[in-house]
Amino acid sequence: MANKTESTLQGKTIAFLVANEGVEQIELTEPWRAVEQAGGRPQLIAPDANKKVQAFNHLDKADTFAVDLAVAEARVDDYDGLMLPGGVANPDELRTIPEAVQFVKGFIDARKPVAVICHGPWTLVEADVVKGRTITSWPSLRTDIRNAGGNWVDEEVHVDQGLVSSRKPADLPAFCDKMIEEFAEGAHRR
Repeated sequence: MANKTESTLQGKTIAFLVANEGVEQIELTEPWRAVEQAGGRPQLIAPDANKKVQAFNHLDKADTFAVDLAVAEARVDDYDGLMLPGGVANPDELRTIPEAVQFVKGFIDARKPVAVICHGPWTLVEADVVKGRTITSWPSLRTDIRNAGGNWVDEEVHVDQGLVSSRKPADLPAFCDKMIEEFAEGAHRR
């Protein structure tokens, strides 16, 4: 079984979209590791490719990570899936960057799998792609998701037509399993 897991994403490239500052470190590193262990190739995309990403452990600065590509240069067609980590500042900044919002919307429009955790759905709300979908998130986003036409549920992990969502770092094991499964399945029909 381990061999199957290790090659599940062979040949697939997964975009990890984050702001240059404010991403919750474990919500970046654990899904990244899961993609690598499944044989996929994660790529870090941020607004500024010349500036490292500053991760946080809640409110405390953690590690920094080199950016692979600026979001303005990234093309949805080059990726098999999208991962949106949380952290409060991360999606709050991304939703103010038109190229980031369009990049996210492009994945939904192409029906490619998207994984999002914690506060990450704020970027989905800004991209106007939650209407008619059921997702979970950090509880404080419930009203934003409902106001955007989505159905919010309090679940460890929820999947809606290739959109995998989760609430918090404690949900990461179940979230990563479902994320890998959806990335492996590829684009979904509506």
